Amino acid sequence: MPKMKVKSGAAKRFKKTANGFKHKQSFTSHILTKKSPKRKRQLRGCKQVAESDQQTIKRMLRI
Repeated sequence: MPKMKVKSGAAKRFKKTANGFKHKQSFTSHILTKKSPKRKRQLRGCKQVAESDQQTIKRMLRI
């Protein structure tokens, strides 16, 4: 039987952590002039995936 393939788009976007999954925050790439410094600062770093989406991501990553 062949190996189960993961969804490559999901593999690039989500990383497994001890508490679930982390992902990069959206709205950070362009049209930054109208966004305040506070808003841009808070968009840095990684966020936790919502509890309601974790089953979907597990299925996409075949975990």
